Amino acid sequence: MAGGGVSESETQVNGANGTGGSSVRIHNTRRLPDFLQSVNLKYVKLGYHYLISNLLTLCLVPLMIVILIEASQTEPEEIKQLWLHLQYNLVSVIICSAFLVFGSTVYIMTRPNPIYLVDFSCYRPPDKLRVQFHQFMEHSRLTGDFDDSSLEFQRKILERSGLGEETYAPEAMHYLPPRPSMAAARQEAEEVMYGALDNLFANTSIKPKDIGILVVNCSLFNPTPSLSAMIVNKYKLRGNIISFNLGGMGCSAGVIAVDLAKDLLQVHRNTYAVVVSTENITQNWYFGNKKSMLIPNCLFRVGGAAVLLSNKAKDRRRAKYRLVHVVRTHRGADDKAFRCVYQEQDEAGKTGVSLSKDLMAIAGGALKTNITTLGPLVLPISEQLLFFSTLLLKKLFNKNVKPYIPDFKLAFDHFCIHAGGRAVIDELEKNLQLQPIHVEASRMTLHRFGNTSSSSIWYELAYTEAKGRMRRGNRVWQIAFGSGFKCNSAVWEALRNVKPSRNGPWEDCIDRYPVKVVS
Repeated sequence: MAGGGVSESETQVNGANGTGGSSVRIHNTRRLPDFLQSVNLKYVKLGYHYLISNLLTLCLVPLMIVILIEASQTEPEEIKQLWLHLQYNLVSVIICSAFLVFGSTVYIMTRPNPIYLVDFSCYRPPDKLRVQFHQFMEHSRLTGDFDDSSLEFQRKILERSGLGEETYAPEAMHYLPPRPSMAAARQEAEEVMYGALDNLFANTSIKPKDIGILVVNCSLFNPTPSLSAMIVNKYKLRGNIISFNLGGMGCSAGVIAVDLAKDLLQVHRNTYAVVVSTENITQNWYFGNKKSMLIPNCLFRVGGAAVLLSNKAKDRRRAKYRLVHVVRTHRGADDKAFRCVYQEQDEAGKTGVSLSKDLMAIAGGALKTNITTLGPLVLPISEQLLFFSTLLLKKLFNKNVKPYIPDFKLAFDHFCIHAGGRAVIDELEKNLQLQPIHVEASRMTLHRFGNTSSSSIWYELAYTEAKGRMRRGNRVWQIAFGSGFKCNSAVWEALRNVKPSRNGPWEDCIDRYPVKVVS
């Protein structure tokens, strides 16, 4: 007998197969369905979200209906009396109108200019720079710089990294012995930056002379003249261009560069800004045996991106996205956070970037701070009410109440999580309760191009476009982590159904993705 006195019959069927016997139980149940279990809570939550989000509209509709009914029942004589009353109070009407016009003018003159992303371009290195796992390991062995323990450590990191067999290493690293010179580093920077910019200018038909603002970010290679000066010289940009070169700011510097360009575009009207994000590997390969400094060798690869921003109203028609929010978090005041990604020399005097074992915990703390600031800006009111109500319950009544994690899937349609490594993507997928499709762009970017530092979020956005998933009104969350320690977010809104630009980084391989990444 089943609970509640409802009968249930059961039949057991025995059978055999090539591997041994098996049994299958067939239940013939005659009970009412358990609605509590059958109702999908996802749809209940979605309905609650729509109810709260449209609460103001639902309250205003009855009010407007009442007003319309009252207006339809008003006699012509009453309307005439109202008009005469306004005539006698002409001074009041003029003063109110003047205040209304003045307030509207002040608002229009002081409101922030919308910032449009006209287009962006990601550099795709030539096939000759591809490095497969066996090539990487054989090359590392033949250099003679690594002992057996370090070689085995790098092999394990590669196998678990999430990288594929088609990532790119700089040309200087393909020689035996490697040739990490200043000239080779300049050559890498030129090929990446100019490659991305040439494609950007070709796709947008923008003349270099029209660019009024230039922001370049590269953490580990900052020559004199600067990288921004190299671009000015190459494209003969105008003499009054406002240029910046950001160095040492890590993988999150791409969002910082966008934020700086945004602030400059608020001041300098009717102009274009170009942001170039890249990293230089040639002179920053580590040739020692300290384990924490070997990890970047296995993860970082060649890549870069160029982004065209505009504050011109006419560019809205052809722009892909509008910048909605930028939120930046800096944890540099904490010593552990400050040193968790640290460039230094090992005991043998060899320079490299050391990654602390506390990196993931520190990144989690920075993310928590960042989304606490970002949440109220982007989350629907339904999620905010749930979050603050559980927080209040936890503070006042029961410290064991589990805090409510806001559902950021209600705020964003696409997620571009910095492809810093498989562990970073795994943790954000888990902590933000995302689905595999939400982190697909990040995983596939890591697999195809490796960790390209600050430009990785643009390869991910290009992946989403190449898959044909970007629709008008969709919101994109770009989130990046970097040394310092920093966590930075940028939110974009698609202005149209976005198609991939010509000569995109995924153009020749998008049909092969997604691929299954070996864990």
